Amino acid sequence: MREGYSILLELSDADPFFDKKKRLLNDMGFDVKEIVHIKSSLDRDSLSTTLNQMLQIARIIHLDEVELYFGQIGGLGFYSPRNEMEAQNFILSLIKSALSHHVRMQTHALQDLRDALINRIHELGTEFKVENKIDINYKCDKEKCLLQWAENNGAKTRLQIAYVEGAGRGAIAMEDMEVGDIAMEIPASITISEDLVYKSDMYQVLEKIDGMSSETMSLLWCMKERHNCNSQFKMYFDTLPENFNTGLSFGVEAIMALDGTLLFEEIMQAKEHLRVQYDELFPALSKDHPDIFPPELYTWEQFLWACELWYSNSMKIMFADGNLKTCLIPVAGFLNHSLHPHIVHYGKIDSTTNSLKFRLSRPCSAGEQCCLSYGNFSGSHLITFYGFLPQGDNPYDVIPLDFEVDQVDTMVECPLSNWTTHMVRGTWLSENQNIFYYGLPSPLLDCLRSARSQMPFTKTLIKANMEVDKEILEDLQSTFNAMMENLSDMDSVDRESSSWDVKLASQFKEMQRRIVSSILTSCSTGIKLVEHELSKCKAEE
Repeated sequence: MREGYSILLELSDADPFFDKKKRLLNDMGFDVKEIVHIKSSLDRDSLSTTLNQMLQIARIIHLDEVELYFGQIGGLGFYSPRNEMEAQNFILSLIKSALSHHVRMQTHALQDLRDALINRIHELGTEFKVENKIDINYKCDKEKCLLQWAENNGAKTRLQIAYVEGAGRGAIAMEDMEVGDIAMEIPASITISEDLVYKSDMYQVLEKIDGMSSETMSLLWCMKERHNCNSQFKMYFDTLPENFNTGLSFGVEAIMALDGTLLFEEIMQAKEHLRVQYDELFPALSKDHPDIFPPELYTWEQFLWACELWYSNSMKIMFADGNLKTCLIPVAGFLNHSLHPHIVHYGKIDSTTNSLKFRLSRPCSAGEQCCLSYGNFSGSHLITFYGFLPQGDNPYDVIPLDFEVDQVDTMVECPLSNWTTHMVRGTWLSENQNIFYYGLPSPLLDCLRSARSQMPFTKTLIKANMEVDKEILEDLQSTFNAMMENLSDMDSVDRESSSWDVKLASQFKEMQRRIVSSILTSCSTGIKLVEHELSKCKAEE
């Protein structure tokens, strides 16, 4: 019998990227079900080796599509801060489970592993800690009333609401909190979900409409309920802004400034979709049922307000009965988004307490803004539906690429061509040429090479392959030069006097220019490197 403990790290066969992750695990010498054996006693080197092995597996298990496509971040040794925190907390949960199953045994090794892992989580949190400045002139009186209402209804919180410069209202830690601590707990009884619609008089009308989703029903319910003076949620509606200032509310000047960008297309498509949805419902519903859908409460402007509310504040929650519902969570809506969040997992009702618990994945110090992750979204998505650009370099600011190739059949045979889409992002995310060949993702280059040349990549054909690389890089350079021309300079914009939407449009274009500029630099560098190698080959001939 093996002395010590065993921990199973398993890749779920339901993972949408199972085959890609399995291949990656196998390449590193691991299986999809990897049992890590831990000796009952570990010296420093063995502890570090064991922990690193578990982290390698956990990182791959928790990769999302973008991280899987682009690979590890050069020089950092992991895929992204989000992925690293997910991996660390995943292992921590396995160690805690192992400790609970070995309560009658000496568990020094497991405890040492846990302590070493928590130290790593602390180090990662310190590295990405953001200093926020609180506006002491903003009193947050309505927000305090909402907090009191929530606490009277069973909520618990170790956070207070304050106005954070550059971020708006946010949740600030009142005390130091550690990994695993619950920063906020909200009872399911004060969440706003489709269940409230089912109890209302409008449900008998809405249920008869083909294609009517529960989200749309909840949205229509809120449009009326916000004006109900006797509403159970009056305190919540009173704290909501008159304007959410998302991309859906951009004016003509801001929209025109975005012409030629991905954000322009995203906003226009979203608004067109919402307008069609509204016109399918109104004024017909108000005409047929004016008592249930008063026309003065169901204008286009109020519909758009409700859409922005649900886009920017709703959360998908798994309830104790196993049903997944889109909900508004009073108080929790003050938790802002961060690329390096304190809270990652918060979408499941605890069946024991029938409450939603916001548990920390990394420490949060007293006075620090406590943030969660809204999701792995690009800057264009965050502006369109939330109304902000996150601080820092967003790894999900990718540019999708559509390209035509003459030899489609060859492309199918490419080892990495099972990617349905290809993309690029700013090369400031990596300087490691083993990961980003010429600063561009290897799946894209591999597929382009395969599509343009049926010659095998052998040493005898190095020169021919370099010629293909040069052609690819020149084509990409041409594509992104054209894109850069569309990102006209906005230096003439007066940031002080401009409206909020023009300022946000300007910030987005600056971010896009930075990404495209870095890609162009990578292409230019790559072309020079290839030309240098080709000249050496010619000299040797």
